[in-house]
Amino acid sequence: MKPIANPTPDTQAWFDLIDQGRLTVPRCLDCGDTFLYPRMCCPACGSRSVELTPASGRGIVDSFVVNHRGPAAFAGEAPYVLALVRLEEGPRMMANVVVDDPARVGVDLPVAVTFEQRGERKVVQFVPAEVQ
Repeated sequence: MKPIANPTPDTQAWFDLIDQGRLTVPRCLDCGDTFLYPRMCCPACGSRSVELTPASGRGIVDSFVVNHRGPAAFAGEAPYVLALVRLEEGPRMMANVVVDDPARVGVDLPVAVTFEQRGERKVVQFVPAEVQ
């Protein structure tokens, strides 16, 4: 089976929402900064007043690579796209962009969130926005 993340105490609530098919971003209640990865303190101001807020699930590809030889669990899926996606809310996250033809992916491609079920967990992925 493909790997899944092991939540920490700081990330457990975020992963639990992903398992429900809900993408969120941490937001500082003091300075308003949004950020990823989830943590108990705001990286901008140090405040501990942080909450998970719903994310739109939309973003754009900032950078990407087409992997033609994946590790064992992903070998049958090559070629596949691994991208740095900038969410509408500001933070960036790494995720696969699921496409039939990797040549469709480029910088500034609008994408929308989707979730892949892996065992008992879900994993965040993206598809070109016009697909959803």
